[in-house]
Amino acid sequence: MAQAAQVKATIGDSEFDRDTAVTPREPGVYDAELSAGWTIIHAVNGGYLLALLGRALGDALPHPDPFTVSAHYLTPSVPGPAVVRTQVIRTGRTLSTGQASLFQYAEDGTEVERLRVLASYGDLDALSDEVRTTATPPAIPPREHCLGPSDGPAPKIPGSSAITERLDIKLDPATVGWAVGAPSGKGEMRGWFGLADGRDADPFSLLLTVDALPPTSFEMGLKGWTPTVELTTHIRCRPAPGPLRVAITTRNLAGGFLEEDAEVWDSAGRLVAQSRQLARAPRA
Repeated sequence: MAQAAQVKATIGDSEFDRDTAVTPREPGVYDAELSAGWTIIHAVNGGYLLALLGRALGDALPHPDPFTVSAHYLTPSVPGPAVVRTQVIRTGRTLSTGQASLFQYAEDGTEVERLRVLASYGDLDALSDEVRTTATPPAIPPREHCLGPSDGPAPKIPGSSAITERLDIKLDPATVGWAVGAPSGKGEMRGWFGLADGRDADPFSLLLTVDALPPTSFEMGLKGWTPTVELTTHIRCRPAPGPLRVAITTRNLAGGFLEEDAEVWDSAGRLVAQSRQLARAPRA
């Protein structure tokens, strides 16, 4: 949530791009290094992982852009070496579908699957401009009236909060009661989003964006890690340059699990990404 750097990074030379890069080892197999810079509380952030696997599939599939990406998080990922294995399931004229799995090695040398993804890719630039929608951008105060880490006492987050140094987030004051010990009790989180180095958004960074704000469970009065079980993201169009508006809501927490529905809007007022995830509520 640091302020954007004065020198704006371009797509391809930002820290996000370097840390989500994958290196082909053989057809369908990629080496990666999970950066400690994208950790929060106990594990590597799920949106960062989704973007990394998204890049591997973008290389393996004939179409360039993620349209829908569904991920199941099997075990917590940790910083360090990883292997991504991809499989092309189907290729068509407008869409191609593939799957990818992220593996790391346990202390005894055995391979552990961390994350499995099924995704369909296409070409966002080839889509029709027609829009019929009842969706409207979230009502968020102007960015200068929203709150970041430097605007008040920093909330205590157990474990790592390294990811906050790589993000430029300004939260709607109505959703930051949790930071001062006075959560609203509502399952809502809203704010302005960007990368700290000023890199503009693209379809792969949107895979991070949907999972980058503090969890709605914080504003529901719950503290601690809210691990993602499953996350599905839809990329609707290529985002315009400039800050993004993100709104996340939870309507139902039951049996120790909650859903988070996210919408991401670009500077042109377009809905560019949507997601739903199932997460485990923090344990008391």
